[in-house]
Amino acid sequence: MTHPDSDGLQGLHGFHEICDFDVPVDRHGTWCTQWDYVEDRFGAAGLLPFTISDMDFETAPEVLAALRGRLEHGVLGYSRWRHEDFLSAVRHWYATRYDTPVEQDRIAYAPAVLYQVGRILDLWSSPGDGVVVHTPAYDAFPRLLAARDRDMRGVPLHDWDALERELARPDTTVLLLCSPHNPTGHVWSGAELERTAELCERHGVAVISDEIHSDLAHTPHRPWALHGRPGSRWAIVTSASKSFNIPALTGSYGIFGDAESCERYLTLLKDADGLSSPAVLSIAGHIAAYREGGPWLDALNAYVADNLRMVGDRLAEAFPELDWHPPRAGYLAWIDLRPLGVPDEVLQRELIHTEKVAIMPGTAYGPEGAGFVRLNVGCPRSKAEAGVEALIRALRTTSGAASSAVPGVASPSATGRAAAGN
Repeated sequence: MTHPDSDGLQGLHGFHEICDFDVPVDRHGTWCTQWDYVEDRFGAAGLLPFTISDMDFETAPEVLAALRGRLEHGVLGYSRWRHEDFLSAVRHWYATRYDTPVEQDRIAYAPAVLYQVGRILDLWSSPGDGVVVHTPAYDAFPRLLAARDRDMRGVPLHDWDALERELARPDTTVLLLCSPHNPTGHVWSGAELERTAELCERHGVAVISDEIHSDLAHTPHRPWALHGRPGSRWAIVTSASKSFNIPALTGSYGIFGDAESCERYLTLLKDADGLSSPAVLSIAGHIAAYREGGPWLDALNAYVADNLRMVGDRLAEAFPELDWHPPRAGYLAWIDLRPLGVPDEVLQRELIHTEKVAIMPGTAYGPEGAGFVRLNVGCPRSKAEAGVEALIRALRTTSGAASSAVPGVASPSATGRAAAGN
């Protein structure tokens, strides 16, 4: 896939004025995982959350209009996804956004990306087989693999020797790729993915590529895919849910490298699991997003990039030794705090009990994440600022650094923290 060039961003500032991402939306009382259930993970209620990877923004107006229009019809009976409206919208998105052709008979609906990962693993591997995953790893991957009795074989990001060693093992059958990578936000280059594909082909390993974050790549980084490699087994699993902030609708889709695997997967979907009827609002939302939502997504990505630059500026001012740079994709700031030497549990106690914020510890993504945090800045600027300020204060306290106020950062106060939690 190629990234849309800069010409596609013309008129962006005017569109941003229409989509005012600065306006907070109160998500309390909506059964919201990030806000209403923060206590489940962090053991305390009322925290300002920067946690699960969804955003605090309304979805695109075009998507909302499509959902309202479908609901106004009033009848919500069984539906289908294998029709021209949905399939052509997916093909249109890849053709216009990424200059990538997609064969219509290789597209398959799924209720969720992780459902599809699991079912494709059932097609291409057996219990006890090895599945290679880059580490630190998206925290759902280890659980999914363990539940299916697959042996997760972690490979440090960018360690090509380790990758080939694990792929070469005779019982390794699948590489489970996260592209762009969660939690680090790394976007693999075309050359890197070509090298990965060659290694997988050499050792007879299939590739499942979770590309749910690909629409959120930041210019000039380009998300590439494993399209167009004849004879190889690969599948892309993705959704508009991350980029358009519609995970509550459920729904995703896959693109298969060969028609036979696609049809075998559909047999599992429809016959084994009885899932032939999709969530109709998800279908309506995807069609609207992919047909009309491009300008909104461009504005969103520009806003998130500014949030990430703000985080970088604040951290550089407070702790220049961190030398942190924004991720290549997404709204998740993966921050290496190891130079400060603060134990993870000490920092988390300070964040939760003093600063009243919930920020994901890097250890949630495996032992390789020790010393890191993952800060979600898919939110209005004011909230993102509150999060990085709380992190800086907590680090100053726990690292034994000077307790003087950080330039440009408000001093901690009970009033300020309470206001931030509203």
